[in-house]
Amino acid sequence: MKGLASATAAVPIGAGKYSAEIQPGWDIMGNANGGYLLAIAARAAANEVQRPDPVSVTAHYLRPGMPGPVTIETQVLRSGRRCAVARSTMTADGPLVAVLGTYGTLEPSGHLERLESGPPDLPPPDDCIPIEPTETFPPPFMGRIEIRLDPADSLHATGVPSGKARVRGWFRLRHEEPIDTIALLVAVDAFPPTIFNADLPIAWSPTIELTAHVRARPQPGWLRCAFTTRFISGGFLEEDGEVWDESGTLVAQSRQLALVPKG
Repeated sequence: MKGLASATAAVPIGAGKYSAEIQPGWDIMGNANGGYLLAIAARAAANEVQRPDPVSVTAHYLRPGMPGPVTIETQVLRSGRRCAVARSTMTADGPLVAVLGTYGTLEPSGHLERLESGPPDLPPPDDCIPIEPTETFPPPFMGRIEIRLDPADSLHATGVPSGKARVRGWFRLRHEEPIDTIALLVAVDAFPPTIFNADLPIAWSPTIELTAHVRARPQPGWLRCAFTTRFISGGFLEEDGEVWDESGTLVAQSRQLALVPKG
C-alpha cells in the first residue's frame, strides 16, 4: 500500500508539465477524494515554484477523477521574495481539477498572534469512534487515513444524527506517516460531510470548490479537527474547517462549497 507522499508524487516531464497517477483506494464511491486530487496538483506546483508549502490554494473540480495516469500543467504567475503564485491544471482525457495557489516556506512561529478561539475540545483518540473501511461503506479512502470521530458527532456511535451540522475528530495518516503541509490538503477534506449530522437526507455531498489556508507545519502526532456548516440553501452548503496539531497550533483552515444531496 502506497503512503500519501508516494501516492501524490508528481514527476517533471518538461516545460512546466508533470506526470502523476491517481492511485486506487483514495476514492469516495469510485471517485478520487477531492483533497487527495488537490494534493497531487499542489505538489506539482510547489515543485515548479520551488516553494514547499501551499499557503493558500483553491481548487475547482471539473470532473470526477478515476484511478490512472494524469498530467498536471503548471504556470508560474508570479515569483516574489516570500511567495510565488502558480496555476496548475490536472487532466486525463480532459480537465479534472483547476488550482490557483500561493506557495511559500513556512517558518517556525515568531510572528504576532491573536487567537480568539482554540482547538476543539475532544475526548482522547482512544475514546473516539474509529472509521474503518468496508466493502460498501465507509469508502476505501478511509483505509488510507485514520479518523477518530467525537462520539457526540458520530452516527457510527448512536445511529442518530445530533441535529447539528458539525463533525469533529482526530486525523492522521495510516502507519503514522509524517504529515507535511501537502498532506494537510487531504486532512481538510477527509471527514464525513457535516450534513450527515444535520437530520436531513443523507448522501455524499460532491465538492464544487475547496480552499485551504495553511498556517504552519504540523508537529508529529494526531491532528485535532472541526468542521461546521451554517447555511444549507439554494442547493448548496458551505463547510468551514479548522485543523490544529498536538502542540495546540492552528495549522490549517478550509472552506468548501458542496452540492446538497437531492432527497
